[in-house]
This record gives sequence, structure tokens and C-alpha cells, in this order.
Amino acid sequence: MSKSEIFAELVTYDHEQVVFCNDNATGLKAIIAIHNTVLGPGLGGTRVWNYASETDALNDVLRLSRGMTYKAAISGLNLGGAKAVIIGDANQIKTEALMRKFGRFVENLNGKYITAEDVNTTTRDMEYVHMETSHVVGLPESMGGGGDPSPVTAYGVYMGMKASAKHAWGSDSLAGKKVAVQGVGKVGGHLLDFLHKEGAQLVISDINEATLKQYASTHGATVVSGDEIYSQPVDIFAPCALGAILNEKNIAALKAGVIAGAANNQLADENVHGPMLLEKGITYAPDFLINAGGLINVYQEHIGYNRETAYRQAEHIFDVTLEILKTSVDQKIHSQKAATLLAEKRIKAIASVQSTY
Repeated sequence: MSKSEIFAELVTYDHEQVVFCNDNATGLKAIIAIHNTVLGPGLGGTRVWNYASETDALNDVLRLSRGMTYKAAISGLNLGGAKAVIIGDANQIKTEALMRKFGRFVENLNGKYITAEDVNTTTRDMEYVHMETSHVVGLPESMGGGGDPSPVTAYGVYMGMKASAKHAWGSDSLAGKKVAVQGVGKVGGHLLDFLHKEGAQLVISDINEATLKQYASTHGATVVSGDEIYSQPVDIFAPCALGAILNEKNIAALKAGVIAGAANNQLADENVHGPMLLEKGITYAPDFLINAGGLINVYQEHIGYNRETAYRQAEHIFDVTLEILKTSVDQKIHSQKAATLLAEKRIKAIASVQSTY
């Protein structure tokens, strides 16, 4: 990708700043993308991923950081949106030195970016980052942090799913509903716990065979493989793995009436596939809205952690989801667009507040 192409991407997503981090001694190659800081410092996790190319890494971090802006705005948090990616195989490159060097790059941004854990990073990694900067959340409870945010993330998704059910069928009860969960890692696993407790019927898929066997045994879940998850005759489809899985092929295969999951950027192209879901009559709970529980949890850590407050704020996702879905119907626009407009409305309003010194 040429310099002109890189800046074209920044214009497309309207980013404030992108930082390329390189350190030969530790092998660190990372990108920090700060999308918007009108509402506050950009907060977003750092993921480690073995991207096929550096262009793919850049595209991913740009999309993810923009999503964090909208996630914070629609959740009523005083935060901006940012994200970071470290390029490489987590099993091969992650060391104390590499994570601490990354912390130095975070520190050099003087609080404009606050990092946290994400895909292939852990609370232990955040401890290493914290050795070099205070601009990090997602720390262990023993250090005054909120620990693993995935239970609160799952709870927010659960609230969004229940609100979507109420919109689609008139009741928020999930008892007896058949739910297909794609990806049963940390967040997906906690989501399964909520669903199982309420009496939902579960269909699951994942690349980890041991995890699938575990939930088949403990939750009575039916296991399917690969792309079979899309065509299952279920009420609700919950994408909880990687993003961009809602495309022409997969949407055509879907039999679910509701989509509500934890994955980021589920729509491969929101301007194409958002309207496609609307036309097909599928209720879609915008991902950056209902998966905001993790951000809510680390925001509480940022201002002074209280787990009860984090869960209470995540419960509010239910009401906002209903509002967005109603707006989608009233204005005849797809729900992702309705959620984006609401987030942008808050950003614009607060920007006007800040215009006075």
C-alpha cells in the first residue's frame, strides 16, 4: 500500500492519528489507530494476530477503532475510539520485552490512547504494558483492576439478544428459543451460560474441539462444524468469533429471525449487508452496541472500578437496543445505520459543548 493509499484509507474512516510502531530488538510490529477523541481519550484493546499482510492489519485496526468510537458514544461513555494490533503469531512473538516495548509506544501518546486486552492478549500482558505506562486497563483484580471483562461483555450481548427477541416476537424470554452460537471462547462461553440458565436450546461451532465437547456435555449443546452454523434452523444466530462473516453467501443461508452476537464488525460491508438483512426481515442487533459490555467494564476501571456498576450499565444495553430497532422500523433504515446515527448525534452534540473554552 502506497502513502497516498494509506491516507485515502484514513480519509475514508476519518481517523485523527495512526501510529506505526517498530522495534527490531523485540520484534515488535504494531499499529495504533486513534479514530476520534471528542468524547475523551481513545480506549480500545490490543490484539495480536498473524495477518496475511500489513495492509490487512491496517484495514483491521482502522475498522476496529472506528467501531470503538461508536461503541463508546452509544453507551454514554466519556471515551473516544482507538485500537491497536500487534502483527505476528501470538504463540511465537509474545514476550515480556515485546509487551513492555509496546507499553513505551502507548506512553509516548501521553494519554490520548488507553489500551486493554483483546484477542490473544491477557491480563498478564497488560501487567507488562503497565510496567511502562499508566494508560492501560484490564488489569488483574489484585492490582485494583476489573480483571477479565468477558463476563460483562457476554451479559451485554445477552441483554441485546433479549431486547431483539422482544422486538421480533413480543417477549424477551429466550426459554425454548433455539440459538446458534458461532465461537465459544471467553465471551461465547459466558453467553452460553446465560442462555443455558434461561432454558434456550443451543447449537454451537468453534475451531476448538475440546471446548465444543465440554459445552455439549455441560449445556446439552448440539455441535456443528464450519459453515454449517449459518444454515441451522434456529431462532437466533449469535456470531461470537471474528468479524466480516455476514456477507451475501452467509446471509442467504441464514434461517434465523434475529442476529445478536459479540463479534466486532460482523457486516462485511455495512452499506450492502445491513440493507440486505433489513430486506430479508432479519432483526439485527448492531454489534458495537450489544458487545459494549467489555468497554463498559474497563471504563469503570478507568474511573474507579465497581463491578456492580459495570453490570448495571451493561443492562442498559437492553433499552438502547429496543430504541435502535424501533428507529430502524420507523425510519425504514437498517439497524446498523440507526445505531451509527445515534452515536454520531452524541459526538456532534458534545463537540458543540467543547467549543467554549
